[in-house]
Amino acid sequence: MTFTYFYIATKSNGDYQIAWPWENESLLRRRFLSSYTSTALVYPQQAAEEGLLHEVEFISPRALDNNQQVYLVGYVLKKEGCGLKWEEACHRLQMGGERGYGWGDVQCVEVAEVTNTQELFKTYSWQEQNGSVVIEIPDNSPVLAHTETTENLSAQGEIEPLVGREWKEPNQAGESVAFSGMCWTPGSVVSRSSCFKIKKFGIWQQWDGEIPSV
Repeated sequence: MTFTYFYIATKSNGDYQIAWPWENESLLRRRFLSSYTSTALVYPQQAAEEGLLHEVEFISPRALDNNQQVYLVGYVLKKEGCGLKWEEACHRLQMGGERGYGWGDVQCVEVAEVTNTQELFKTYSWQEQNGSVVIEIPDNSPVLAHTETTENLSAQGEIEPLVGREWKEPNQAGESVAFSGMCWTPGSVVSRSSCFKIKKFGIWQQWDGEIPSV
């Protein structure tokens, strides 16, 4: 079982329109990102406690310009016979930080079966190869996830270390720091047609096999 990144989208005429963040980041921020500022109070003085003013940035449930419902759209791909109850888990998801305060609740509104295995986000062809999902990217096209840097991969964009926190026994949530390597950021443009396989956490890796015929 594997998955793509999920992207902000709105819906019109029964179809989802994805707002790719690399196409116009400032517009995306104006339309979909908002923030909430709060602080702890010192009640005897009726004043804000020093050093505890903080701001939480979040994806607005409604577009800030036209009040459209906001969605997160992506793909979950599973092998035949997969017994994981991932659809049930989708109804109990919280994303992002501050979850203990009720932030990050999301609702699964639709799980639609992919009927055309040659389209990913209506853009790229993909298929299963040796147990992996392999995606073909044409010349001068963007990658749609963090993509491992290799000597054979020529691209234009930004490179960053991909670091996060995981929950691993016996540690508690977020205590284990994980480094997933140096990666091209989503939206980086490959200079020539390449194939990639989806790895753990949705990260892409250049596929060294032949480009599959579609």
